[in-house]
Amino acid sequence: MAASAHAQPTLPNPNGFAIGAPVPPAQLARIADLPVKPTSISLRRGEVSLTPTILAHAPALHAVSNGDAITLGHRHIPAYDPDTWIWRYLRYGPFADADALAEYLVWLDNHPDLRAFTLFDPATDHPVGVMAIMANSPAHLKVELGHIWVAPVMQGSGLIYAAASLLLEHLFGLGYRRVEWKCDALNTRSRRTALGIGFSFEGIQEYHMIVRGHNRDTAWFRLLDHEWPDRRARLDARLGGTVQA
Repeated sequence: MAASAHAQPTLPNPNGFAIGAPVPPAQLARIADLPVKPTSISLRRGEVSLTPTILAHAPALHAVSNGDAITLGHRHIPAYDPDTWIWRYLRYGPFADADALAEYLVWLDNHPDLRAFTLFDPATDHPVGVMAIMANSPAHLKVELGHIWVAPVMQGSGLIYAAASLLLEHLFGLGYRRVEWKCDALNTRSRRTALGIGFSFEGIQEYHMIVRGHNRDTAWFRLLDHEWPDRRARLDARLGGTVQA
């Protein structure tokens, strides 16, 4: 039988022109409810609390991050180098005084897609660090945890793990599918913490930034919504024991 004169030519299709799986309508519906500037909300679970960072926190945050010896409850640390213990892999700090740190808090707050939170010592209710929701992209149901630092007097307490768990529970509850974590590839403590929280390593982005006049290669990590229940259970078990952060 002769081929039809109207037959369509067969085109090469080596990749099958595949597309990703459709996103469930219930998830897509969440997009309209999520503001680009994350909502100002206080979070608490047990003794761990996160409060939106305000200028009034600046003096207390400076007191625990300027290198002076400090005692909080039963925790004590002698004088230390703040660059080594906190600021080396960040784009700001150390700060000469509380006013300079306050300017940094204003800079954070001015970002249209970022909300900074202050971490508090559960024993004394003293501000001891910052963690932010940043690079917020509701259209893609993804967001990042960043601008993270904790006072040396609290390092080793597990506070970062508990605070991250609190924020992750909040974000996945809002409908985000993906939460990211990135850091200087040389920042082994941050990389270890990301893995300990339950993030998966995705790779190194070379020549990603110039920070303080130096090259920064960036290590990327991510946590997906369907992974969170299992990672949350592991993290809760870890927080129930001795945690080193």
